[in-house]
Amino acid sequence: IWIIIIFFPNWKITRKILKSFLFFIPPIFSYIFFVVASFNSSSWSVFADPQLENIARFYSMENAAGSGWVHFLVVDLFVGRWIYWQGQKKKIWTIHSLILCVFLAPVGLLSHIITAYFFDKNNNSDDDDSNLEEAKTDAAVS
Repeated sequence: IWIIIIFFPNWKITRKILKSFLFFIPPIFSYIFFVVASFNSSSWSVFADPQLENIARFYSMENAAGSGWVHFLVVDLFVGRWIYWQGQKKKIWTIHSLILCVFLAPVGLLSHIITAYFFDKNNNSDDDDSNLEEAKTDAAVS
């Protein structure tokens, strides 16, 4: 999914795949498997007292680490999908944000927010200029 989002964003197959949420289903089932496999009497204590030390101990178990890893994959992909559609809708360059999102999703999201901010700011100033030109033309015609 990441390869087609990053390298083939305008491909009709990329758009077709990303219009659906079906590609999320296999990793979600993997997540459910790991979560169920990681629960035992000691893992419940993590949720009763969610201190960093307890969370670290929980994720030191193989199945818990698997659930955390798949959790990150699904959420990162969800954020990447959102960035992709924002780029398509607003015609914003997103490749840098998507690459960051693959490895560091919050940084990729921040990158996209900053890019979108400056893109919108530049587009709004262009719109203001075109509106000013239209107003001048309308005034001259009147």
